[in-house]
Amino acid sequence: MTQQHPPPSPLLQRPGAVAGTGRDAGVAAHYGDPHREQRLLEEGLACVDLSHRGVVSVTGPDRLSWLHSLTTQNLADLSPRHSVESLVLSPKGHIEHSLHIVDDGGTTWVTVEPGTAEAVRTWLDSMRFMLRVEVADRTADIAVLGEPVAAESAPGEPPAWVDPWPRVVGDSTAYGPQDHPAAGRAWRELLVPRDELVAHVGERPLAGTWAAEALRVEAWRPRVGAETDHRTIPHELDWLRTAVHLHKGCYRGQETVARVHNLGRPPRRLVFLHLDGSGHTLPEPGEELTLGDKVVGRLTSVARHHTDGPIALAVVKRTADPEALLSAGPTSAAQTVVVHP
Repeated sequence: MTQQHPPPSPLLQRPGAVAGTGRDAGVAAHYGDPHREQRLLEEGLACVDLSHRGVVSVTGPDRLSWLHSLTTQNLADLSPRHSVESLVLSPKGHIEHSLHIVDDGGTTWVTVEPGTAEAVRTWLDSMRFMLRVEVADRTADIAVLGEPVAAESAPGEPPAWVDPWPRVVGDSTAYGPQDHPAAGRAWRELLVPRDELVAHVGERPLAGTWAAEALRVEAWRPRVGAETDHRTIPHELDWLRTAVHLHKGCYRGQETVARVHNLGRPPRRLVFLHLDGSGHTLPEPGEELTLGDKVVGRLTSVARHHTDGPIALAVVKRTADPEALLSAGPTSAAQTVVVHP
């Protein structure tokens, strides 16, 4: 089966829409005023077209116990319309996928990063064995709409995945502060039939992915493909807090999760950065961070916040001085510790 690419979003036809690029191609980066769009999101008034995200469905009576056995979070007793976040790890414990999961009582819905639904479906399908489950890529007919809402959907409404960040969920732990600056954050993904996307937006103002990403960076919220590379483990990004159950049964990559948590420290750590905004341009994600003449990490996400100015997330070596001013080319970067060294 081939990847089910979503059709072009009809919301790109809205006045002022500027199409995104890279991982967020296919939807609007902004509608003419990214800072105003951020403010509308913070006020709970706008919504974000995320119809480029992949959607996978899992059906069958064994679906929850099966997903529970494969991924990092406790899914065995997931009740209808309650949502969780879970990770797919490599055998060595490196993050491969983040799964945004909500069950409606008959189907488990999973949203994933753009362009990855078929890879997730293929891997899940390879792990079915004799269990009573069916996996399908539903990206072509189900669209995702982001909303600054913290409520689960009610019966009769489309299923919604409510982002747990930054709560510590279940039997887990935090590698960052207990008093998290994003406490009280409201965000969910509403799953709607693709041909009803425009109707679900209604008269609400739209915000683009630039606005949503700026608020994600402000919240220190990691994203697969941005903050992760081929060797990222959850501890480095403080991702245990929402996505990893520390005492559930065996799953792929569990040995690394347990060993680092019980016996070691992660080799790298996530930091939040305030960037010097005096220049006309900002450094790009992937640019090296230096301390003196030594490379200590890399930028992972960069955004312009409507009140904080240029901000970023980065992954640095655990041993990098947490008080030091870092450099990304000619741009200076002041650290805020996320994962404590």
